[in-house]
Amino acid sequence: MKNILNFVVITVILFSCSQKQQYDTIIRNGTIYDGNGGAPYKADIAINADTIAFIGDLSNASAKNETDATGMAVAPGFVNMLSQSDVALLHDGRSQGDIRQGVTLEVMGEGGSMGPLNPRMKHDMQTGQGDLKFDVGWNTLGEYLNYAEKKGISCNIASFVGAAQVREYVIGEDNRAPTPAELDSMKAQVDLAMKEGAMGVSTALIYPPGFFAKTDELVALCKEASKYHGMYISHMRSEGTKLLQAVDELIAISKQANIPAEIFHLKAGGKDNWHKMDSLILKVEDARKQGLAITADMYTYLAGATGLTASFPPILQDGGFGKLWQRLHDPAVRKEMTKAMNTSSQDWENLYYNAGGADKVLLLGFKQDSLKKFTGKTLAEVAKIRGTSPEETAMNLIVQDSTRIEAVYFMINEDNVKKQMALPWVSFGSDEASYTSDDSIYLKSNAHPRAYGNFARVIGKYARDEKVLSLQQAIYKLAKLPATNLKLQKRGELKVGNYADVVVFDPSKIEDHATFEKPHQYATGMLQVFVNGAQVLKDGEHTGAKPGRFIKGPGYGM
Repeated sequence: MKNILNFVVITVILFSCSQKQQYDTIIRNGTIYDGNGGAPYKADIAINADTIAFIGDLSNASAKNETDATGMAVAPGFVNMLSQSDVALLHDGRSQGDIRQGVTLEVMGEGGSMGPLNPRMKHDMQTGQGDLKFDVGWNTLGEYLNYAEKKGISCNIASFVGAAQVREYVIGEDNRAPTPAELDSMKAQVDLAMKEGAMGVSTALIYPPGFFAKTDELVALCKEASKYHGMYISHMRSEGTKLLQAVDELIAISKQANIPAEIFHLKAGGKDNWHKMDSLILKVEDARKQGLAITADMYTYLAGATGLTASFPPILQDGGFGKLWQRLHDPAVRKEMTKAMNTSSQDWENLYYNAGGADKVLLLGFKQDSLKKFTGKTLAEVAKIRGTSPEETAMNLIVQDSTRIEAVYFMINEDNVKKQMALPWVSFGSDEASYTSDDSIYLKSNAHPRAYGNFARVIGKYARDEKVLSLQQAIYKLAKLPATNLKLQKRGELKVGNYADVVVFDPSKIEDHATFEKPHQYATGMLQVFVNGAQVLKDGEHTGAKPGRFIKGPGYGM
């Protein structure tokens, strides 16, 4: 009997040793950049379902899906800290422009957000659509994010709730302070959004109606988000003339509301303001030394993009875009506008002036087919074609298109871009949507090239070619740093037990190709992308998989 038992034990051991460990996916022979900023190392990675199951030597294991990453970098998926993909993902959930750069999480909501919506706001969103058409099938921010996930998305998504959004929900678009009762209603909307999974509160303080909010109003809203361990993130009240005062306001909000704060798309806009970046950095680092969690994100280009209406004083949009449209028919208002556009103002952010004039303003797209012929031309070129002054041309175009008209403003300094990129507290955001380059709807308008190249430029242009930062530093700032700032659980790092958001790329070949003249061009060099364990990019081509999820903020369920 004893001999029989020994035989059985030996047989079981031999059988077990002969059986290879089985996984869903194995990425073999890659150079692992785990996201922490340390030295890379050679190892294999195994994935089961949506989770990283093993990192190490997997020579005795097998998988249904195996990838040879010899000579390639393997890293955690990247985080786009400022994505404008909220509408684009409803049209095409594949998120091709960003997925092909390794972005696995799109973070949305810059001042405005896709909720909350009251009936008037829903009507305006439905009727005000441009080339991209969609049904507004939600009311709250959480409902939108669930709606997008159910519709099908290749990337993960998250969002801040916009302070301007809750202001418009309660007050409308008028230039006035909320009553105590209205402020309570606004706070209740922030509270709801945080419970639904918002990342925090966002502002965009150069645009109406966010421009109309005073600091104490923002502190009150941020205190609500702070209860749920959220973040305050801001397109500050100035990125030019009053840049330093604007960062003082952000730091004050952080301190008074006891909340981490981040600067959206850090920059000093306009040649007259480029020298202020050093002082801004000192302010932020002094606040950090005092214990405040102040961070920033940025894009990697010398031009920003927003509405042509950013060339006009926000006060003219008191009451909303419709009121501005009406005012632009008044000759007296037009005369004042022409003067204002050519004046450096202390009261509002004049992007036309900061850019240096009409030849530095590039028009990206129009709603009206009759105006699309001007796409890709500068305001100066269109003014010459039409035989009107640049200022009159801008006003006429906005009246004729009945939109704010998307435009690029060239106003950023390359030395500052490199200086910012090297800062340990700066991550990255495209401030653009993730598009599909061969979709005829997208081709009706131009995009800012950051839609296709922002993250590839960090690795290819600035880390590899210009040595502004090392590859491991770049990956830390693309993945672990933003994930940590957002308090994400089990993301941003290659670690056993974490969700399998994993990218594989050729560090010697990754490159952006989009230009201002020809923006709809994908980056190359990103080979494999996994989102929640599912492969969405295989050998550089999109698989069509849509495993993306709504990533909830720290207050979800509280």
